[in-house]
Amino acid sequence: MSIQEFGPLPDGTMVHSVTIGSGDLRAEILSWGACIRDLRLTGFDHPLVLGLNSGADYAQHSPHFGVIAGRCANRINKARFKLDGQTIQLQYSGESKTGQPGPHQLHGGPKGYGKRVWIIADHGPDFVTLTLHSPAGDGGYPGTAEISCTYRISGATLTCDLQATTDAPTLMNLAQHSYFNLNGDSTINAHRLHIPAGQVVAVDAELIPTGDLTDLAGSDQDFRQPLPIAETKIDHNYCLGRARFESPRLAARVETDAVCMEIHSTEPGVQFYTGDKIAVPVAGLEGRHYGPRAGLCLEPQIWPDAINNPSFPQAILRPGETYHQISTFTFSPA
Repeated sequence: MSIQEFGPLPDGTMVHSVTIGSGDLRAEILSWGACIRDLRLTGFDHPLVLGLNSGADYAQHSPHFGVIAGRCANRINKARFKLDGQTIQLQYSGESKTGQPGPHQLHGGPKGYGKRVWIIADHGPDFVTLTLHSPAGDGGYPGTAEISCTYRISGATLTCDLQATTDAPTLMNLAQHSYFNLNGDSTINAHRLHIPAGQVVAVDAELIPTGDLTDLAGSDQDFRQPLPIAETKIDHNYCLGRARFESPRLAARVETDAVCMEIHSTEPGVQFYTGDKIAVPVAGLEGRHYGPRAGLCLEPQIWPDAINNPSFPQAILRPGETYHQISTFTFSPA
C-alpha cells in the first residue's frame, strides 16, 4: 500500500499512514509514535484496538494509544539514575503535588518516542519499517540512539520487531502500547486473561517499584489459570523471567466470545493495565467513545525502573550492542 497523508499535528507537521496486510489481518500504522491506529481481523466488523481520527487528536488526547513507548518505557523513580558512576537527571513527565516539575519520568518523558513523528523508511504489502533518530540528551538520556520498528503481518499474526543502537552507554526499554478490545464491548470486563507469571513487581502508591516482588497466589490478579478480568483494577508488571529470552515466549493470552489473542515476546515482563484512567473527549474509531476500561494494555518490556533496582533484569545498552525485541500478536476467532 502507498503512504497516505493522515493529517497534521497542531504545529502543522504532517502525520502519514500505511496499511499493511490483506488476508486474515490488516493494520493501519501511523508515523506518529510508530502507532498501530487500527487493526482488523477478517470476519469481524469491530476494530481490535483503540484509535483516534486526526493528528491533532493524537497529540492532544491520546494516552499512548498504539505507540512505541521509549527511550525507557514505564516509570523511572524521581527521573534519575546512576550509570557507570554518573548521575543522570531526566526530564520529568508531569507535575508533583506541589506544582513543581516531577516527580518521575514515564515512557521517556513529555516528548518520548510515542509523541514523535517517525520516518517511514520502507514498506510493502505486508510490512512497514519506521525509524527514529534520538540525539544525546533526548529526554535527558545520554547517547545518540538510532531506533527502528518493523511491523509485519503473516496470516493472522502481527510481529513487532524493535531494534536500537547507541554511541554511548544509555538505557533502552521499548514497549508496544496498544489498547486492545477484542469483542467490541464498551469495556474489557468480559475478557478472560492468562499470564504465565506468579509474581508482579511490587510498587508504591505512585506505581514506583519498591525493589520487591509480590506473590500472586490466591489473589484476583493471579492469571496463571484463565480468569475473567471482571472489574479488577490492575496496572502491574508481571514477571515472566529474570532475563530477556533469546526467542519469543508466551507472555499472555486473551479470550473473548468473539476474538482471541496470544502474545509471545523476548521480554522478561509484561505490563498489564486495565485502562481505568481512559477518558478521551473526542470520538475514536467508528465514532466510538472511549471511557474507563474501554481497552486493556499488555506491554512486553523489561521490568520498570530496573536501573534503580540492581536485582531486576537490566535495560542498559552500550556501544557495539544492538537492542532487539520481538513481540508477536496472533489473533483467532473464538
